[in-house]
Amino acid sequence: MKKEEIIIKRTKKPWPTKDVMEQIYEKNLWGSNNSDFYSGVGSHLPEIVDPYLDVLRTFFESLKKPITVCDLGCGDFNVGKELVKHTKKYIAVDIVSDLISYNKEKFTEENLEFHCLDISTDTLPSGDCALLRQVLQHLSNTEVQQVLNKLTDFRYIILTEHVPEGEFEPNKEIISGQGIRLKKQSGLNLLASPFNFKVKEEKQLSSITLRNQEGVITTTLYKMF
Repeated sequence: MKKEEIIIKRTKKPWPTKDVMEQIYEKNLWGSNNSDFYSGVGSHLPEIVDPYLDVLRTFFESLKKPITVCDLGCGDFNVGKELVKHTKKYIAVDIVSDLISYNKEKFTEENLEFHCLDISTDTLPSGDCALLRQVLQHLSNTEVQQVLNKLTDFRYIILTEHVPEGEFEPNKEIISGQGIRLKKQSGLNLLASPFNFKVKEEKQLSSITLRNQEGVITTTLYKMF
């Protein structure tokens, strides 16, 4: 993200996070690749994307049969488009309505759906596995908790977060959309306070140390009860 602070010009409520995310895409605050929508290097840099796709494919192939996946925060779908064929059904969700309309026109598969939803306030689609790839890191603790309250119906949760390298104090509060916890030398740990999220099993799938950037990007699989 190029700018840590974003001025919200539109103040329509109750969706301040929606306002921020709309401005990010309108003003290309995550950069641009000459397309209408661009979700930043985290969705396009091969050193970040390729290892993620590898572990996701391995996970999907390890299952006895294809499952329904809910991609909660699909962005420009540069990553998700590579996973659709490995699933029974792929439901891609984002908070920005114009982005979802764009994705619907650009990406068409029989087992693919797009929905415009605020994952913290709206009812989530049902499925077997929820993907949250560098999404919760942008949300306040209150909104993170609201999302977590809805995830217990999934069998699997695969969470990707940008966190400091080494030991850090987890879950420092931020304002939704105003950068990520890394700027406070913090990152999300769902199993720690104040969330204390209960899972059956936790397994780290990957950890990527970034060149020329702070921190690491970790992908973790949670198996639910």
